[in-house]
Amino acid sequence: MAFTLPELPYAREALEPHMSRETLEFHYGKHHKTYVDTANKLIVGTEFENTSLEDAVKKASGKLFNNVGQIWNHNFFWNSLTPKSAAPGKKIADALVKNFGGIDDFKKVFTETAIGTFGAGWAWLVKKPDGSLAVISTSNAATPLTTSDTPLLTVDVWEHAYYIDYRNSRPNYLEHYWSLVNWDFAEKNLA
Repeated sequence: MAFTLPELPYAREALEPHMSRETLEFHYGKHHKTYVDTANKLIVGTEFENTSLEDAVKKASGKLFNNVGQIWNHNFFWNSLTPKSAAPGKKIADALVKNFGGIDDFKKVFTETAIGTFGAGWAWLVKKPDGSLAVISTSNAATPLTTSDTPLLTVDVWEHAYYIDYRNSRPNYLEHYWSLVNWDFAEKNLA
């Protein structure tokens, strides 16, 4: 079973002016697609040839893990964004207040974590096994999927995620990220 590049949940220009069509052309159309193409070449003749993406992420290592991890992370990232961002729903809002003191307090912690992630990586809002929420950072292709945490929301802080639109200003990218957050997706993941 080959891995596939899922369709974006919105048009490539739908995230403008916060994320340009050109960024989506390169980030989704080239980077994400290359992870899918490379993973499909790597699984030929292996135990991963007929496995789900999630199982491959949990069991693979080395180059295959890097590619399947990036496929899964990007699939999750595209769904963490929406052109019609609205205020957080009651369940996610209450959880953010309980765990961080408020929505703005959460945004500050998440933004600082994303900006502070050294090199290439991801910032995540996760639900811990005890039900509490936390903000974590992962490097490269690492993902909460390989842990006991449940990912709720993510932001990609690899340079290819923002360089076309914001050059080397990760803080500017994060400022615009909040206009695109898909709180409905985060709330569904919380449940």
